[in-house]
Amino acid sequence: MADLKIAAQLFTLREYLKTPEDIAKTLKKVKEIGYDAVQVSAIGPIDPKELKALVDKEGLTICVTHIPYDRLWNNLDAVIEDHKLWDCKYVGLGAMPEEYRENKEGYVRFAKEASEVGRKLAKHGLKFVYHNHNFEFRNFDGQTGMDILFNETDPEVFDFELDTYWVQAGGADPIVWIKKVAGRMDVVHFKDMMIDKERKQIFAEVGEGNLNWPGIIAACKEIGVKWAPVEQDRCLRDPFESLAISYKNLKKMGF
Repeated sequence: MADLKIAAQLFTLREYLKTPEDIAKTLKKVKEIGYDAVQVSAIGPIDPKELKALVDKEGLTICVTHIPYDRLWNNLDAVIEDHKLWDCKYVGLGAMPEEYRENKEGYVRFAKEASEVGRKLAKHGLKFVYHNHNFEFRNFDGQTGMDILFNETDPEVFDFELDTYWVQAGGADPIVWIKKVAGRMDVVHFKDMMIDKERKQIFAEVGEGNLNWPGIIAACKEIGVKWAPVEQDRCLRDPFESLAISYKNLKKMGF
């Protein structure tokens, strides 16, 4: 499993990332759990150089980020500078803005715009990666929004960051989609799903829910995924404990 590395998605810990002091304490705890890499997302204001110093101090790698779409359009030079400073190749978008989601035309427009961002990033050796939720699996005249993104984006500059929970929640098969985006995904989100007593889908620690982890891991390995940030949008316990449970379970799976 040496070719596929896990990381902690900091969005899971967003309530503990509001100040530089909070960020320092949180990164230390993440390292103590056992993670050697993080995805930078949902952190409070901090100078990029200070963040770099903090991750270096803890021996952590920034493997991928999530950047707001308006910043990708309006301040891309700074985004590029930050990622070069952090030695981070993957520039992620957590979701397309809502105004693109209502019809096929919106998806096509987003696909073209995001591909243009991807082309600009590629000139600097960076890669644009798109993180899905379940809304992309809405059907538009016989094809889902995800199908539109897959078909209408430039495969040379637009990669995917599939989220295993949200693919499943969208009524699709994570393993099928992992194989579908072969060659276009170096980063995947490991996130599990369980069902509560009211039959609602809820987030679970990796290995504590119902997703097919042997199949998911095998598919990721098959297509050459490099990074698997662990994310849990909402935790039923302390989020540090949740990340620790996921880490422990993944270690048992061979990581």
